Amino acid sequence: MLIREVMTTAVITVRPTDPVRAAIRTLYEHNVTAAPVLDEAGRLVGIVSEMDLLRGEFDPDPRASVRFRPGAPEPPPAVVSDVMTSEVTTTTETADVASLTGVMISQKIKSVPVLRGSELVGIVSRRDLLGVLTRSDQAIRADVVALLTEQDPHGSSYSVEVRNGVVELSGGPPEDQRHLAERLTRTVPGVVRVRRSTAR
Repeated sequence: MLIREVMTTAVITVRPTDPVRAAIRTLYEHNVTAAPVLDEAGRLVGIVSEMDLLRGEFDPDPRASVRFRPGAPEPPPAVVSDVMTSEVTTTTETADVASLTGVMISQKIKSVPVLRGSELVGIVSRRDLLGVLTRSDQAIRADVVALLTEQDPHGSSYSVEVRNGVVELSGGPPEDQRHLAERLTRTVPGVVRVRRSTAR
């Protein structure tokens, strides 16, 4: 599965000069956990997350500690550029979802901007990836059958079973001629594995 098949194209963005409170409202009102930061020319210069925006926003409450220290606290960050991450992990529309998922897990990041050259064309979040996995087995099977029938000369001869996103192909041509069917099946959103069956 490719990134373009799972990404969100209506991307919520902010500017480096936006006040932090304005950015907080933007993320909260649009129910997103992070937003790419674009400069005046529309170039990606950073990304800002909920955690970034929470920095310094709350003063300690004296009722919560017997060791409360009076004094003037440091002012909270003023604008997005004060808290954003400048070194951004990005991807492209034709990258592999499986590879990006591994990167997101290893780097512990929730959202990855999608670029076409230097242009921002989408974003992939953990929620987008989870959304793909919520597709029913029935919907996945219907898409696999339709795709094989349309694109594979032997497509109509396959028996297709799906369980928890795992597709089992049986019947069809000899095993050494099933490569096209397996490749096509892997492109269907929600498919997590393709299993060969020798049943004829």
